[in-house]
Amino acid sequence: MPQQDQVLQEWCARLIQAFELEGTEVDVDAVLALAGRAAHSVVRPAAPLTTFIAGYAAGVAVGMGQAGSGLAMASAIEAAGAQCPSDESTTTETRTEPGSEKA
Repeated sequence: MPQQDQVLQEWCARLIQAFELEGTEVDVDAVLALAGRAAHSVVRPAAPLTTFIAGYAAGVAVGMGQAGSGLAMASAIEAAGAQCPSDESTTTETRTEPGSEKA
């Protein structure tokens, strides 16, 4: 997947430039791991929602001077991941995709 990694890094750089966040480093692998964990332990649409909220929380922490960007992102990713149900506690009902219920 080297090509995919390169595409994601370029996309990340493009977004950082578009939002004038030069100098901000993003741990793409950690963000993708969080998205995967949310998608598989909650429901698939939880992935973008979880990563958005974690990113927002990190931005607020940086903006308020509570932490630098690296620490804020790592902490937000860890906190969001901790909220994802573990495999043992996830029920079939929790994992059912909306609209996939049988009538």
